[in-house]
Amino acid sequence: MGAAERHPLSPRLDHCPQGLPQAAYLGADWFAQEMTTVFARNWHFAGRLADLPPGIMRRIRLGHAEAILCRTPDGKVTAFHNSCRHRGSELCQKAEQSLNRLITCPYHAWSYAADDGRLVSTALARPTDDFRREDHGLVPCSVQIWAGMIFVSASPAPPELRGDVPLSTLDNWPVASLVTGHRWETALDCNWKVFWENYSECLHCPGIHPELCEMVPLYSKGIMGQSEALGWTPDTPAARNLRPGAESWTPTGAPCGPVFPDLTMAEREAGYHFVTIWPTVYIVAHVDYVRSVRIEPLSPEKTRLTAEWYFPAETLAQPGFDAAEVAAFPKLVMEQDGAAAEMNQRGIRSPSYAGGRLMPEEYEIHRFHQWLLAEMEAAP
Repeated sequence: MGAAERHPLSPRLDHCPQGLPQAAYLGADWFAQEMTTVFARNWHFAGRLADLPPGIMRRIRLGHAEAILCRTPDGKVTAFHNSCRHRGSELCQKAEQSLNRLITCPYHAWSYAADDGRLVSTALARPTDDFRREDHGLVPCSVQIWAGMIFVSASPAPPELRGDVPLSTLDNWPVASLVTGHRWETALDCNWKVFWENYSECLHCPGIHPELCEMVPLYSKGIMGQSEALGWTPDTPAARNLRPGAESWTPTGAPCGPVFPDLTMAEREAGYHFVTIWPTVYIVAHVDYVRSVRIEPLSPEKTRLTAEWYFPAETLAQPGFDAAEVAAFPKLVMEQDGAAAEMNQRGIRSPSYAGGRLMPEEYEIHRFHQWLLAEMEAAP
């Protein structure tokens, strides 16, 4: 493989960099540092606004921090650390609870305004003059809503919400108005980074994803895009991603309902668009539905995946429509990815493994590693 075969504008690496050390996938100390830096500072996908009705508060995890996501009765969305300012008791005890205008501690009944976290009442306690009520409101989390999707950060000053491509990539999809039609959750026996690394390359596709390679023939070459191919130039004619006759990731390749009306012909021809928002979610937009996949680290060697499928209301209202049938193909691919990630994790445990060596096609993994290390080194 000569360097001359790689065009300068290709994303392929021009070298084979070292991967992360074994401790990055097994070590409790490494995992703890990730939780107190990467996951404490960055944005977590916390679900869709349409799925959080007014008058509800929900427990969520932001790395090591547990928080409460609130939708007040008048519709405002707020989030706070799940800890009373009195003596630290948790405030929300269940996965989801009803909410009025106050968040009341179940221990000593201190009450806080759900819209801004200010301390409203200390109940039976009678503070002395040295107690300043304004200093004892709930500790807030940052909240941002994009395309009807709720993102929460434990940091009071998080970085800009951004993806691997501009978020405007999905401007022509009516994501906020879609309805959640299917949800799937599973726990994987692997480090969270192992799943992201698998997601970030297609060298594994021919061996792990025969059905996906049939749907996306380019993947059978072990690459994710045309520009990765040796010999590619900017003048190389663009080709459709999906197999002839297919328009979407459905069992038949046919749209499962009405095609989104504002898509350009190029967006329709592409067949899919990925937006990756590290460290917790990627979003896949097709011509007829949108899917999100949420990544939540549970321990150094366990990760929770939560996938949701979003459809137009008229698609869900079609006679005999079954969202689970539409979800079956992407779910198969994710199950194959999960099994591959667990296989990878088991091998990483070997005392002979010190760290991997990345190939030129694994440029996205290299970029992910660089981002991760920079985030871990940055001040919280």
